[in-house]
Amino acid sequence: MSHADDHEGTRRDFLFYATGGAGVVVTGAAVWPLVNQMNPSADVQALSSIRVDVAGVEPGSQLTVKWRGKPVFIRHRTDTEITAAREQDAQGVEGMPDPLARNSNLAPDAPATDANRVMPSPEGESEGAWLVQMGVCTHLGCVPLGDAGEFDGWFCPCHGSHYDLAGRIRKGPAPENLPVPPTEWVDNSTIKLG
Repeated sequence: MSHADDHEGTRRDFLFYATGGAGVVVTGAAVWPLVNQMNPSADVQALSSIRVDVAGVEPGSQLTVKWRGKPVFIRHRTDTEITAAREQDAQGVEGMPDPLARNSNLAPDAPATDANRVMPSPEGESEGAWLVQMGVCTHLGCVPLGDAGEFDGWFCPCHGSHYDLAGRIRKGPAPENLPVPPTEWVDNSTIKLG
């Protein structure tokens, strides 16, 4: 083997590796946009969590906000509504159409008691004063009306689903309670959804 043959092999190896490396770079450049398009867009990422100022929501009233393209009911319950919801608990969670809390902040098998459906109250508020839930009927996705129905909670006039003061289905075709989204207090007047 001559020195020229050894030099030729080195050049061949270099060309082989350089061509392979260039192929990998070109393939990566072609594939990256296809993979990157699967990431959520900026407007979707912006809506993944929102902060809601509830300082102006008086007891007995409700604020509706849009989160992830769906309405969310934020209800500031009065002491009378809290007492009535707890009396509805006394009738037995087991006899309700959906005995589960459907609260994203709790274990999936948590019972649908009033205490498992409401947010912990900030300092100075009655315990159970704040109820935050998705405003979409679990039957066919209609938006229920507040302060309505046989249980003084929410009523879906489309197919006759009645929800109580804790957003639990009590009568009608809806199979589940109104779900409670992930929530937390940022401060005494701001709720973070998501």
